[in-house]
Amino acid sequence: MTDVFQKMFQQMMSQGQEMARAFNPAVEHFDTKAFEKMFPTMPADMLEMWFGKTFNRDGLDAKTRMLVTIAAMTVQGALAEPQLRLTIRHAIEAGATPREIAEVISQMGMFGGLPAMQKALEIAKGVFTESEGSSPE
Repeated sequence: MTDVFQKMFQQMMSQGQEMARAFNPAVEHFDTKAFEKMFPTMPADMLEMWFGKTFNRDGLDAKTRMLVTIAAMTVQGALAEPQLRLTIRHAIEAGATPREIAEVISQMGMFGGLPAMQKALEIAKGVFTESEGSSPE
């Protein structure tokens, strides 16, 4: 990533944060990590039951459903950070590798734009770092 793009990205992030504060001053102190603690990562068998077998018994497995969800959230601009972080954790639990997740997010840069892709990659990198011993392949 070039310095020019990095500066532009940072400026866009600052403007978005300022706009959010203007709409609701309480957003400045909102802790997205606290929100995540309310929703723990589901075990793989539960993910498969709810997202793999229940909705479509002969269709997509839980891992694929999680990857598709990550793609959709990325294209939307990665605005729902707590939900994206949770979905990434669920995808890992369902068997997705950090590389697969990063590739899905990178592919969505063509559809959602580079800022959305970059934000989603930053979120994913944070999840990978938090995961025990998990790092991109």
